[in-house]
Amino acid sequence: MTQTNYDLVVFGATSFVGQILTRYLAEYFSTQQEQLSWAIAGRSQQKLQDLKSSLGTLGESLPILIADASNQAELNALCAQTRVVVSTVGPYALYGEPLIQACVTNGTDYCDLTGETQWIKKMIEKYESQAQQSGARIVHCCGFDSVPSDMGVYYLQQQAQKQFNAPATQVSMRVKTLKGGASGGTVASLINVIQEAAADPTLRKDLVNPYVLCPPDHGNSQRQIYIKTAKFDPDFNAWIAPFVMAAVNERVVHRSNALSGNAYGSNFSYNEAILTGDGLKGHFKALGVVSGLGVFMLAAVSKPVSQLMERYMLPKPGEGPTPEQQRTGRFDLRFIGKSEAGQTLKIKVTGDRDPGYGSTGKMLGQAALSLAIDHVKEDKKTGRAGGFWTPATMFDDRFIQRLTKHAGLEFQQL
Repeated sequence: MTQTNYDLVVFGATSFVGQILTRYLAEYFSTQQEQLSWAIAGRSQQKLQDLKSSLGTLGESLPILIADASNQAELNALCAQTRVVVSTVGPYALYGEPLIQACVTNGTDYCDLTGETQWIKKMIEKYESQAQQSGARIVHCCGFDSVPSDMGVYYLQQQAQKQFNAPATQVSMRVKTLKGGASGGTVASLINVIQEAAADPTLRKDLVNPYVLCPPDHGNSQRQIYIKTAKFDPDFNAWIAPFVMAAVNERVVHRSNALSGNAYGSNFSYNEAILTGDGLKGHFKALGVVSGLGVFMLAAVSKPVSQLMERYMLPKPGEGPTPEQQRTGRFDLRFIGKSEAGQTLKIKVTGDRDPGYGSTGKMLGQAALSLAIDHVKEDKKTGRAGGFWTPATMFDDRFIQRLTKHAGLEFQQL
């Protein structure tokens, strides 16, 4: 590999999740044996300096790099200095492409926390060939969307092979617990996707295609189940409702299967939903979730209405859950897998912080560390070659160990 000044650069370090990630890495390096040469980067010298100062002694020797997300020359210079870039600058569909271009040009590995499938598809189509040539390994969706889902299915399939010597060709994930607030950045990204889809028939078609992120020759023609309304799930003996992140997670999991040569089965099916409980109360709660999502989407389609919502009701970019809300947040995801022979197993994936920020910062940090440490040997990249990968296809058991030991996640068979 080309000699660089840094092993890892956090780009967008002063964003809401960027600050969480920066503090997490600073504390991690102060207590762990793993050490890397790293820096924080963004467009505002003053904001970066304020962030550095807020770290106290942990940030005394932390370098600051200046680069604007819209300045291609600055981004190229940034990527030429580091082996790995982790980006928190979103909405990625608005601000993310120049950094991807810089990474694939320089052969720099990259990870982020986007959940914008329309943008991911565009980046794959536009830059995968160049990434394969330069050796840049691009890993999207390294936050709550879609690490718990993607690595949860990866873990479940491992257990299925051990117990049944066969994959689980039918897998469902159900959200049992989800406690934590949303940030302005996430809301802005979601509204942007809805508005883009309203104006673009091709994008609307892509958003309902479960295989939209898969290579054209993925070979899976299985008709997928969409959870669009309230319904009763006999596998969990409870009512379920649509899960807003399913549109991202399901597509990432299908891409993982495709990139693995359909290791989960060429007839693999996967869906996600929220558990709302049993009985009449669970039914009404599920109906409430459906209604709430419908109202939000209708409001988001209208720019005047969405602007009013963003101004008076929703968190603004840079805002998000308080430190206390992050500490007291948590998530609990339940998976059930069935083999073609009808054998069944269940697992759960849990996190000890709010999913969108407290846990996401730690997951994203460990993804960046895994790229920089686990997949390099004697200054040469190991494992996957250049290209666009999912968490479950780029990473391996070492990533699950990292998440368990350092990110507060647990993977457990039930």
